[in-house]
Amino acid sequence: MEILLRRRLSADGCTLGDLFIDGHFECMTLEDIVRDGPKVAHETAIPAGRYQVLITRSKRFRRLLPILCDVPGFEGIRIHAGNVAADTSGCILVGSGRQSGTLGGSRSALSALQSQMAKALAKGDEVWITIEPAGTLDRVLA
Repeated sequence: MEILLRRRLSADGCTLGDLFIDGHFECMTLEDIVRDGPKVAHETAIPAGRYQVLITRSKRFRRLLPILCDVPGFEGIRIHAGNVAADTSGCILVGSGRQSGTLGGSRSALSALQSQMAKALAKGDEVWITIEPAGTLDRVLA
């Protein structure tokens, strides 16, 4: 399974994006701010790149959640439910609606996404996410 996260420009204290599975739109995302300078703990989005995704038990959330493997300079980066940048700590939040730096429908979006990942993993497929850097202003406004 190939997941693509297309980031938009960081604004209002967060980075919004759109998530696609095998080329089809799945949900919206919210992350911390993308920083060019030094990482600020719990306030910096992970680097753009391609990461393998597994589903493991989260000690923090006490449930199974997707985790991104081998993210440079970060540990425990998960895809999980949440509504605002304060909920991320570097993780990727998913939702079905957004406005002014907030996500709505986060739990249902996570459930649908995780279900698809779990099915792929159960079949023996690998799950990968590619995170694109924010594009040009023209693409962001499209």
